[in-house]
Amino acid sequence: MAALDWSLHMALAPGKALNLAQQCATASSEMAQRIQFASAARWRAAAVRDDPRFSDDAWSRWPYWLYRDTFLQAQKWWEAATTATPGVERHHEELVRFLARQWLDACSPSNCIATNPAVQTAAWSTGGLNFLTGLQHWLQDLRGLAGVVAGIAAHDQTSPDAWLPGRDVAVTRGKVVWRNRLCELIQYAPATATVAREPLLIVPSWIMKYYILDLQPHNSLIRYLVDAGYTVFCISWKNPPASFRDVGLDDYLHEGLFAALAEVRARHEQPVHAVGYCLGGTLLAIAAAALFRDAKGSELKTVTLLAAQTDFTEPGELGLFIDASELAALDALMWHQGYLDGRQMAAAFQLLNARDLIWSRMMSEYLLGRRSKSNDLMAWNADTTRLPYRMHSEYLTSLFLNNDLAEGRYCVDGRPVALSDIEAPMFVVGTERDHVSPWRSVYKLHLQTHHSLTFLLTAGGHNAGIVSEPGHAGRYYRCATRPHSAPYRSRHDFLEQTAPVDGSWWLRWEQWLREQSSGEVTARPVEDGLCDAPGTYVFDK
Repeated sequence: MAALDWSLHMALAPGKALNLAQQCATASSEMAQRIQFASAARWRAAAVRDDPRFSDDAWSRWPYWLYRDTFLQAQKWWEAATTATPGVERHHEELVRFLARQWLDACSPSNCIATNPAVQTAAWSTGGLNFLTGLQHWLQDLRGLAGVVAGIAAHDQTSPDAWLPGRDVAVTRGKVVWRNRLCELIQYAPATATVAREPLLIVPSWIMKYYILDLQPHNSLIRYLVDAGYTVFCISWKNPPASFRDVGLDDYLHEGLFAALAEVRARHEQPVHAVGYCLGGTLLAIAAAALFRDAKGSELKTVTLLAAQTDFTEPGELGLFIDASELAALDALMWHQGYLDGRQMAAAFQLLNARDLIWSRMMSEYLLGRRSKSNDLMAWNADTTRLPYRMHSEYLTSLFLNNDLAEGRYCVDGRPVALSDIEAPMFVVGTERDHVSPWRSVYKLHLQTHHSLTFLLTAGGHNAGIVSEPGHAGRYYRCATRPHSAPYRSRHDFLEQTAPVDGSWWLRWEQWLREQSSGEVTARPVEDGLCDAPGTYVFDK
């Protein structure tokens, strides 16, 4: 449907076709001049800077620079051809542009032995051993894929290279202090003699395991907060089996967030610094709006949202997979299974960045014979979870497709909630290269609230941008606060008027939390608990 819409309107746009023809003629003329005079230095520098696929110096040699530059020109031409075609429906235009990019990425000269100088150099230097090693890697991955199809775990967690929760990651000391069928609540042991008066509750996404925020000690956000002098609680969600098919968003709200918040309040009797990450942040925004609607907003001291959308009108390329037709097919799949499997979600996320996650990886591992070295973040990413049928269907339909939360139609306990009711100070974090929660979409919370809001834009993507510990090379951020009831400032003005600051955003956020807290109290050890952290739900497969 998208291709038909685009092609029909392209046929009715002679001006667009003429511009494309002129662009093609100009590019051909420039390429002929380069071939004649062999002067590709300017283009070589641009390609190396903009596209890591061609960063090897060997691409500057003949005829490889010709392959590269021809491909880049074709890529530029198709970008122009699939955008700004008069009359094409917006979703169809974005889908055609996305699919054209997928085909181009697959046809890149970097993916072919005959046109990739780095692969040929490796073959000469190793006597072809790189191909034999790459074949071994391919066979290993094929066996892993066969295991997934057969229902066998593809990743052996008992291998020496595995990153096991409680041993290699998720090692911050604490105890599970409460549990129900949906989640466990972990309280972490204090590391300082005094702590901030108000405790901190973290609501992670249940799309993946919670320990993205508690990897190794040096890059654990939870460990950082504990060492900074906070009483930290974190929800660990259960990986739902097929019997959870009718568990919905309302269950995650009441049995998960509200129940955990009540447990934290019962233990400390103080308002809570609430923190939500990704889908957990969206749930926290709903909960905060409901609490303030019901005159219970005093339970929250502050609200922090990490890479979390509340307005889904600009969801980025993830929205390419969500329309009425796709939802009908997805509903049928989930109805049969009772859930959406994590590996099925992973395929969609890989397509969003296929250049790096699929083709560059295949070139490196199968043609160059270089196996990617596992790290804690990659191991966490492979530790997938499922999503209950009803919850995922409600989320995609009510929030993603219909945008009910931003437009005041989303109901909690039978009555709609409004983000404008939230009166707690808010700290909102977006990441520059986020394919899941684009920062321009996250920024729209400025339009939905009027209370004090501090917005921070950090380097990195949806996961790596959040796991941005002090000392991490190449990290920077922009941060600005909109005072209560101040006029709106556009995203463009935010970028232009807010200077980047080198370093980790954790330091700026901790400073903000300290300013919002009301003093310190003596730290109390975690004396009672059901078991030691990281609990039991994190091991669910």
